[in-house]
Amino acid sequence: MKNIFYPFFLFLFSPAIGLAIGDTTNVPLSRQVFHDKIKAEQKKADKSDGKLDGFIKISPIDDVNLQVTDALIRKVNVMRNDVENNPLLATNNEKIRYLRFIENLVKGFNSNWKSRKLAPTLAPVLVDNFSAIMKANIRGESMLPLIRDVPYEVGMINTAIFYENSGYKESQKLLFPKFCQLHPDKILVNIGPYINEPFADSLVVSAFINSPSQLYSYAQSTGSLQGQLIKRNPDNRIKTVVQLSLLGGKALFYFPFLDDLISGKQTIESISKYLGNDEKKYDSVGYFKLLVKTEIDYYSRLKHGDTPVAMLGVDGLSDMLQRKAIQHFITTINDLHEVNNPAIRFRAIDLLGPQELYFMMVFGESEIFTSSYKNSFDRMLQRMGPNPKGDSLLMSVNFDHFKKFIKMAAAYNKLDTFLKTMKSNSETLMKAFVSRLESSGSLEDAVDVADSYGSIRNPALLKSMLRYVSDNERRCRQSNNLAGRKLYHLLSLIFLSADSSNNIDLSKEIGIPPIYSVNYDYLADDSGRVIQQVFFYGDKDGKESFKDYMSSFPATEWRITKTKEWVEIKSLKGKPIWIYANLPLDNETDQDAEAQKDLIDYLDSTNLMPTIIIHRGHSYHLRYTIEQLPSTAKIIMLGSCGGYKNLKQILDYAPDAHIISTKQIGAKDINKPIIEVLNNILRSGKNIDWRQMWNDLDNQFLKGPRDKKDLFDDYIPPYKNLGALFIKAYTKADGSQ
Repeated sequence: MKNIFYPFFLFLFSPAIGLAIGDTTNVPLSRQVFHDKIKAEQKKADKSDGKLDGFIKISPIDDVNLQVTDALIRKVNVMRNDVENNPLLATNNEKIRYLRFIENLVKGFNSNWKSRKLAPTLAPVLVDNFSAIMKANIRGESMLPLIRDVPYEVGMINTAIFYENSGYKESQKLLFPKFCQLHPDKILVNIGPYINEPFADSLVVSAFINSPSQLYSYAQSTGSLQGQLIKRNPDNRIKTVVQLSLLGGKALFYFPFLDDLISGKQTIESISKYLGNDEKKYDSVGYFKLLVKTEIDYYSRLKHGDTPVAMLGVDGLSDMLQRKAIQHFITTINDLHEVNNPAIRFRAIDLLGPQELYFMMVFGESEIFTSSYKNSFDRMLQRMGPNPKGDSLLMSVNFDHFKKFIKMAAAYNKLDTFLKTMKSNSETLMKAFVSRLESSGSLEDAVDVADSYGSIRNPALLKSMLRYVSDNERRCRQSNNLAGRKLYHLLSLIFLSADSSNNIDLSKEIGIPPIYSVNYDYLADDSGRVIQQVFFYGDKDGKESFKDYMSSFPATEWRITKTKEWVEIKSLKGKPIWIYANLPLDNETDQDAEAQKDLIDYLDSTNLMPTIIIHRGHSYHLRYTIEQLPSTAKIIMLGSCGGYKNLKQILDYAPDAHIISTKQIGAKDINKPIIEVLNNILRSGKNIDWRQMWNDLDNQFLKGPRDKKDLFDDYIPPYKNLGALFIKAYTKADGSQ
């Protein structure tokens, strides 16, 4: 006979002590293997942060970690105990069946957490709901009432486990609208089994509101279940999409103007003249100008509470603006960055006016090179006439994306130039830039303000911004606006900490991990190894980047083992540094993606937890790297992080990560020295001092060509990434209240 062993009073003890105290129940040897399988899944959850210590760390907030640990360790062990002692489970097979259910519960948590389908903070809800369903199932009762009020992710896991329950089918119907709320882009793909349900027609409208273009292919397929559902829908907006679906391959070009088409403000003919036909070439400039004109009009309506159809979302106006800005203009001038003749390099934007250049730059933030931005900015001012007025330009675009515009101008040292075009209104603009950030509905504007402060070099402007932040903190304090007060207080602390003479320790003030250094032991696993994972992509540039990367590892200092999908690089001198990099296999057939997946599975199966992640690829590959980030990542090196959305997602996945990024596209001539210096510090077993490391790199690049020094200056070390620091601080403060 063996024992079940589970802790109680978790919150009264440290994790190590708490897990060593508990009651015991005798378990027959015939069922011990099933208990062991459950414990194996518990260990996987425990070791997800790189340490098997009886404490599941999924958040920087200790209370959250304690609740998750309690759910997956103590409560799961209580359920194992209950299965053994429940008189209603009379036979060996019945007990084994329910032990397997419990194993699937913990396994479902692990797999769905890893695949980002479940927020790990939902563990207590998941386990409590499972426990209630298990008891109902033992009594022969339907689980439907227990599914009604839980989040979709919880219901998805638990209904899959109890698929033989009498309430399974009705529970699936109940969960589908919840799924659609979370994934409106996947409504039509999954709605087939539910087309005769009362909610089906309204879900088609929801799919339309999220992204009208997703109706397009189904509307063409009139014989499919989805096609029939769309065709029968009485909503006039859906009928317009059906009409557009008859236009063939060019239909998506019309979707950004869907609101105007529905209202009659524009017609198919007024748009089609830019799209070309057998007799006329596609007018990329004319189409982009129409997009800009419509954006200005739609944003004016949006400011007054009227949200135009298809302004946002996939294939909507903003999405198409971004794609066309990058496709027709930014990519072209970026690709010609080695051409010294501006007339040739910037010919693609010759016909764009100030408004078009403005939107081209703000929508192309993630792709535009420094030289491309600076020349485009100068051309924008030139085309505003001999006495350009920045305030007139911003008024003409209804101040749409003006905070993003200011952030970029600050990042590329053009803010002073722009403010001088505004004379007396420059102070008003900067006040507006900093003002009422708590009202925007997200942290994006506040992150832009933080990033801008980190880029500005004008002492007077820095002083003014700090004063505006203090004024807003005072406003929020006087009006008892707690959210605003917290936001501006954190901005103030971060701004003050950027000046070393203020001697402010953000770690102490806010409770976030150290920002100026990383201890070796913090990166090492239980065996003292530092594990790195490097993501490569199999396009032409990725293959060249991989070849260049591998030249950093001489055979006298590193042992390289190559498999069919990745390389393993291990240090032969100093501390054990183990690096795993997928091969840049063919990108067209997704062999690189398959190699990344298989490498991650290998690392997971061998309990190798990467604490350093390096992305080596174009910015359009970045989202695939982000989606695969392990929660154990402590240092992440990117090219361009692509703005707030990516930055927040990175910190959602790896909340304590130190992020190295660049204002533009990463360059292998810069990445290589940074990575080599980082690896040398790690092999020596020393702690990483970011300020010292960056100063050494700066001196190194000062001795080389000027263009490489300019590229290095666009790289942002973790301690200067004020936007990332703000997100960390805000998340920590939000959880501690």
